[in-house]
Amino acid sequence: MATEGLKRPHEGLGAALVPAAKRLRQDVVLAQKSHGGALLPTGPPRTSALLAPVMLLTGHEADVFCTKFSPSGDMVASGGFDRLIYLWNVYGECENFGILKGHAGPVMDLCFTTDGSTLASASTDKTVALWDVETGSRIKRMRGHTSYVNSCASNRRGPQQYVSGSDDGMVKLWDPRQRRPTQNFSNIYQVMSVCFNDTSDQVFIGGLDNEIKVWDLRRNDLLYKLLGHNDIVTSLRVSPDGAYLLSNSMDNTVRMWDVRPYGPPQRQLKLFRGSQHSFEKNLIRCSWSPDGHKVAAGSADRYCTGTQTSKSNKKFCSEIADW
Repeated sequence: MATEGLKRPHEGLGAALVPAAKRLRQDVVLAQKSHGGALLPTGPPRTSALLAPVMLLTGHEADVFCTKFSPSGDMVASGGFDRLIYLWNVYGECENFGILKGHAGPVMDLCFTTDGSTLASASTDKTVALWDVETGSRIKRMRGHTSYVNSCASNRRGPQQYVSGSDDGMVKLWDPRQRRPTQNFSNIYQVMSVCFNDTSDQVFIGGLDNEIKVWDLRRNDLLYKLLGHNDIVTSLRVSPDGAYLLSNSMDNTVRMWDVRPYGPPQRQLKLFRGSQHSFEKNLIRCSWSPDGHKVAAGSADRYCTGTQTSKSNKKFCSEIADW
């Protein structure tokens, strides 16, 4: 009988099958002689100082609804259905170094002050809470809404102020030195997202009516509306230079608007597709990179999508792996 085609099993392993070790994208490989035989990393070039392109932060016991980087970029806060706010280191092993407890309902939104010393949180317990980031203690609880608070934001300039939007249709302006809100803006429908403009004299309001309203704080009146979305506006973010507004909507579009004073009549500049919403109707957020050259948004298809603002109208890239 011919035996040339048979392979003899290794004596130490018998006939067992041993799977080959799968090499990760960032494993090192032996370079060619032109590089002196040195070990070089494989995969795409790194563009950040993270320990790995994707870092998994584990600790929450339920769905995570919001995350926010500190202004310095070395810390990230997260909140969700478990009513807790976790503080994480961005670099190294991304350790969790603090847990903020005090809300009686899920945490829907977070925002840092400009100096990063205070964190504000909006919750379904109808309150906005202020936290000292260094000590982890709650500084103040701001009451006044009669339904879920979906969004909160802090101003960039001037005396510290906060704005909040709720399912009760009210937008409230808060001074942490006072007990009651300093101003109230009534909306017919539920408010899903709010934010200040760069000079802190206007508030952008997005909600169930598909419109983005611009409220003048000095006149205490509606200044103008940004029209174009065909479904609920879930997120609003002002660019780092204050010239543009980014909005996310359940019509599966992210739009970029010119919000400079005396801007053109047609304020919508760009429309990005690719960020998906689903039947769950979650408040999916959007954001800017620190230099304002990139935008990103969450998506119901489990991806984080993003693109460059300098390019013309286009689809989001399919995934952000390493910023």
